[in-house]
Amino acid sequence: MLIAGSSIEEINNLKKQLSKQFAMKDLGPTKQILGMRIIRDKANGTLKLSQTEYVKKILSRFSMDEAKPVSTPLGSHFRLTKDQSPKTEQEQAYMSKVPYASAIGSLMYAMVCTRPNIAHAVGVVSSYMSNPGKQHWRGSQVDSEVSKRYFRHISLLHRS
Repeated sequence: MLIAGSSIEEINNLKKQLSKQFAMKDLGPTKQILGMRIIRDKANGTLKLSQTEYVKKILSRFSMDEAKPVSTPLGSHFRLTKDQSPKTEQEQAYMSKVPYASAIGSLMYAMVCTRPNIAHAVGVVSSYMSNPGKQHWRGSQVDSEVSKRYFRHISLLHRS
């Protein structure tokens, strides 16, 4: 169980109350949650979230370890349309083997947690989930390449 709050006294009080009812072990400050590394700087009042390991893992899962990092998700030259969806049985058979939905889901998780810079591109490629074509798959790979470029990117949260 993760306990968070603005007052250490309130947190400690809650821990005491819970320990009276349940067997508990205090593991100390959280270092990682839901695949995100947590880096605290109490002096500056910052909390950093990093998904470096997660991004490496999804690049590996979708065989993109060697992909060249790019800086722009779906540049203006990259146009996706419904017309690029598979039309022949051969194209449909090929795309049925592509883990498109899994890749989009992985990108969405990274986007929601620490990569808001890929939100538009993920929204575009996810709109073709029901019938993705090769160009749509390439678009999701571009998003992954952007994530690779920024895989050390960290979300920074400040104390208010």
